[in-house]
Amino acid sequence: MQVSTLFVCVGEDLFWASSGVMSTVLHVIAVLVLISGLGQIASAQRRNDMRERWQYLGQSRVDGRRDHDVIRVNARGAFRAIQLRVQGAPIEFQKVVVRFENGANSEVEVRDRIPAGGQTRAIDLPGDNRRIDSVEVWYGQSNRWGRRRPSLTLYGRR
Repeated sequence: MQVSTLFVCVGEDLFWASSGVMSTVLHVIAVLVLISGLGQIASAQRRNDMRERWQYLGQSRVDGRRDHDVIRVNARGAFRAIQLRVQGAPIEFQKVVVRFENGANSEVEVRDRIPAGGQTRAIDLPGDNRRIDSVEVWYGQSNRWGRRRPSLTLYGRR
């Protein structure tokens, strides 16, 4: 059996440790480095989540008499993505058009039936000047809401 000895110099003091003690010390150091790294990753993720928060932009109560609604946006500043959230009853979307303050329009694909309590994916907006004036939404023909009328809420992400 071979026993190795390691001498460690800390400042002006000289210490010795056998291979078993050194192995334990290295394991403890590795675990501490791992925990520290995971803590930094979690902290960066929380900072990123703060920047990724959705901001309320407007709402529409679907009345069932019209085939589309316009949601006016009063929030200032540019947004890079929008999201539509549905409450009360499901909505089938036919077409969604984002109208920007500079006069440009962008039709976005939302040909889905979103259930009550559901939401669209994050819809990325094109271009650099993405200051939203309004969002116009057309509903599909298969919507039959009866007495339960859905509400549609628009959110934006900067």
